[in-house]
Amino acid sequence: MRLFFIEESELSGPNPAVRGVDARHIINVLRFKPGDTIGLFDGTGKQYEARISALSSAKVEISVLGSSSPNVESPLELVVAQSFLKEGKMDELVRKLTELGISKWIPFISERSVPRPDDKRILARTKRWEKIAKEAAKQCKRVKITGIGKAVSFEDIIALEKDFDLKILFWENEKNLLDPKSLAAGRGDLKKILVMFGPEGGFAVNEIEKAKESGFITVSIGPRILKAETAALCACALMQFLFGDMGKNLDKGEGLK
Repeated sequence: MRLFFIEESELSGPNPAVRGVDARHIINVLRFKPGDTIGLFDGTGKQYEARISALSSAKVEISVLGSSSPNVESPLELVVAQSFLKEGKMDELVRKLTELGISKWIPFISERSVPRPDDKRILARTKRWEKIAKEAAKQCKRVKITGIGKAVSFEDIIALEKDFDLKILFWENEKNLLDPKSLAAGRGDLKKILVMFGPEGGFAVNEIEKAKESGFITVSIGPRILKAETAALCACALMQFLFGDMGKNLDKGEGLK
């Protein structure tokens, strides 16, 4: 069943309807008709089955037939802080990381960031990333949409401490590999993790020291130097495998010998 986005506020109103881009797609591209059944999600964790009751140029009126809460969201709340990369790479990262089930994505400017967009450019890109995250969530049939955080500085990122069970900085010059047992030791259940990735030129040494002083653990994901966007995808997949829902019986690294 095709899945489309509907605002949560629409579902509580007297005449719920799909609007915007999804409505135009239903009407002009798919050419659905009254009586056809579609799937909906509102970004809060619920999915709905609905029947189209009427079509107009701007909206698709629906009647809700039922709702469910599919188990498609990771138990791990994985927050990704990514230093600005060159044009295009950030868009693709938002798309792919949404597919991997991250909960939030925060762009930031670090010492070696090449792109340093002004406020107007950041606002435009943020809106684009929100659109990409929504489209990616529909494609992979998630019921929550990856949140796009406000663009901040490196100092703002390392100051983030509230509620995180673990903060990791992935660094190409670190000798210690990602070790789930040592990461989980003494920390209980790892339910909320912040991971940070640098720009194409990597982090400056002084940034590494500041991050460590702020409680970040630096780790490596192997002996090869990966492109910035490859490193983020690889690391997030590993985090979901080890502590999320992409591996079996691997909570806290148990089962790894």
